[in-house]
Amino acid sequence: MVVVAVIGAQWGGEGKGKIVDELSMRADFVVRYQGGSNTSHRVVHEKGEFAFRLVPSGILFPNTTCIIGNGVVVDPKGLIDEMEDLQSKGIDITRLYISERAHVIMPYHFLLDRLEEEARGAEKLDSAQRGMGAAYVDKHARTGIRMADLLDVDAFRAKLSTILQQKNRMITQIYGQRPLSLEEIHGEYFNYGQRLRAHIADTQTMLHDALFDHKLILLEGAQGALLDIDFGTYPFVTSSSTMAGNAAAGAGLPPRSIDRVVGVYKAYITRVGSGPMPTGLFNSIGKEMQNRGQEYSTGTGRERRCGWFDAVAGRFVAQINGLDAAVITKLDVLDTFPILKICTAYNLHGKIIHSLPATLNDLAACEPIYEELEGWQCSTSNITSYDELPTAAKAYLKRLEELLETPIAMVSVSPRRGRTIQIQDILSMPQRDTGSLQKRNQPIH
Repeated sequence: MVVVAVIGAQWGGEGKGKIVDELSMRADFVVRYQGGSNTSHRVVHEKGEFAFRLVPSGILFPNTTCIIGNGVVVDPKGLIDEMEDLQSKGIDITRLYISERAHVIMPYHFLLDRLEEEARGAEKLDSAQRGMGAAYVDKHARTGIRMADLLDVDAFRAKLSTILQQKNRMITQIYGQRPLSLEEIHGEYFNYGQRLRAHIADTQTMLHDALFDHKLILLEGAQGALLDIDFGTYPFVTSSSTMAGNAAAGAGLPPRSIDRVVGVYKAYITRVGSGPMPTGLFNSIGKEMQNRGQEYSTGTGRERRCGWFDAVAGRFVAQINGLDAAVITKLDVLDTFPILKICTAYNLHGKIIHSLPATLNDLAACEPIYEELEGWQCSTSNITSYDELPTAAKAYLKRLEELLETPIAMVSVSPRRGRTIQIQDILSMPQRDTGSLQKRNQPIH
């Protein structure tokens, strides 16, 4: 039995979908454990290009069971649309299950997400406004609707009636908008429940049975660790915990069941939306990265800011998640650059620091301290083995490995399936010995 958590190790958009798809060939189960439809995991497949919002990236393999876990907030209309699109492309969705405990994004969540963002004015968070934040608020305020609630027409109506009275007071009295209709919402969402009934299940029992039967389970994270609600660049973060520590709880598994944690990094770094990014490049180099990497969010189409690899932030993520292995994606995007830079420390008001500051003001004031390496200036996009990589590319990867204090197990050189160099087998490599880690914040020379 192996349970592997795959997390994004930067600000999202790292290529988790491709890596989970590659690993799913050997997986029995793939589980999305947090987030919602504001993410989009891209997989380029012989049947076309897929952008998965809620459906786990393992669905393209016919023998893999896919689960949307209890830690996810589900937009049922969006999920049905995604499922129908997959069916139209010949993908079997009978192997897709949704936790009966997963919370539902309701119409008032979409509305309140938009109204609250607009009310912030200049202080807006640049949210995707897909209702996730408001749905997670209700989950923790104990006023949420769960997938199981959609299956009982009378109980759902009673619960929705009480909640909607409160929401409509807020919508009308604070924001001056028209109230939402109980009848319309109840009818629409009960219908969604009926359409999804065959897929709504006691998924934690399914997964516990899989553990007992020694099945291979992949836990697929959404967004990136630097957007985590606790450890990200707060308040420019997502509404859930993106960390490996939440993977078991969000899937419905015991915490000790996770055998190893894999962090996915780009060979450079990107960020969508607002918030500080110390190595961001607002010049021709950043634009070239953006163009070569097609750095536009698959989910929203928004441009991603690009910058040199930030090893300070990367090492922070490796430490807080206890990464057993790292995956580097989009190495080929760096093929044209004669000089590459890696941020190894920050200068904060004249003081050299090697850790990620907690406050936005401090992070925004950080000036990156760079180490330069030679580029390789030749194409890597068709390379299939580590030995074939240019010497300079190997040196770059070796330096990232040293700075992250984490072995690099895979390197992706193209968005297409199969264009991934395996250095170590993630599913059989040993767990990391945390006793060998350096003291936190100690610089690496």
